Amino acid sequence: MQPEKYNLREDDEFIYLPEELFKYLPKEYRDAVQARKQQGADVLRIADNDIKKLIRLINAIPTTSSLSYIYCRLRTLQIEVTTEAVMEQEVLTTAFIVTYARLFTSGNGTIKLSKSDIPDHLKFVHDEIMDLRNKRYAHNDAHKTMSSGIEVVFDDDGFHLRAQMSFGFYCGGRNEWKELITFIQSHMYERLRGILDQLSKKTGYEWSFQSGPAPDWVDNYG
Repeated sequence: MQPEKYNLREDDEFIYLPEELFKYLPKEYRDAVQARKQQGADVLRIADNDIKKLIRLINAIPTTSSLSYIYCRLRTLQIEVTTEAVMEQEVLTTAFIVTYARLFTSGNGTIKLSKSDIPDHLKFVHDEIMDLRNKRYAHNDAHKTMSSGIEVVFDDDGFHLRAQMSFGFYCGGRNEWKELITFIQSHMYERLRGILDQLSKKTGYEWSFQSGPAPDWVDNYG
């Protein structure tokens, strides 16, 4: 036998052996491994539906993280009266609006939030974001924050056209967006804790979710 051809790996706590190596273990070890494997399979069958919910929740975490990062960028962006600064505000605002809406419109393998989840005093902010998404940022429909036209100047040389456009946005993002993001983060955590608690009750085993320190930009909204 040449162990180097097997995919052996280890971390600070365990050495992981591929199943092909089990046949080389003493019988009592093989029996113990098989019993533990069966035990795990039985528990996973009980927990299957809750694990699927957990996966859908975890799939939404990158979206909530992106939302927090984009808002941090908006709040810390230097406000200047230049075309470039205005375009950067518009790009970041577009990213924020579209990312937020994904939490309420995307159901492909992720959880889907509902307006009913939002606190009553923030529902008008939610409605405004969804209206912006539907009419301005995801589609080219008419919206009160945008207008365009053509100025026509006629002189001896002919007709001269000048494009006119105006659009509005919140410099640095709307203040209430911070509270909305904070609520969504808390809501996601509560859902996570609820699923883990349910798994613990169903299986009789403690379920925990490994996490590390939050990035510097989380909650750093200026």
